Amino acid sequence: MLNDRVFKALSDANRRKIISLLRRKDMTAGEISEQFDISKPSISEHLKILKNAELISSEKNGQFITYFLNSSILEDVITYFMEIVKTKE
Repeated sequence: MLNDRVFKALSDANRRKIISLLRRKDMTAGEISEQFDISKPSISEHLKILKNAELISSEKNGQFITYFLNSSILEDVITYFMEIVKTKE
């Protein structure tokens, strides 16, 4: 079952852009921050929110942390909306 943290995480354009970036490939926080015009602490906060919502996960590789998409949660979001559409028919 989806929780409110998922929808809160998806409500922000920067977090949706991070998800789109991670859809293409796994990235470090530094690689992600290069794609934005906001501070690294702001990127870290966005990553924290996405992790708390379980939309992304991370893995420590030496001194770097690599972030990757947790597609099963996104599949749950799609299923949720598809069920809403089905009940309208």
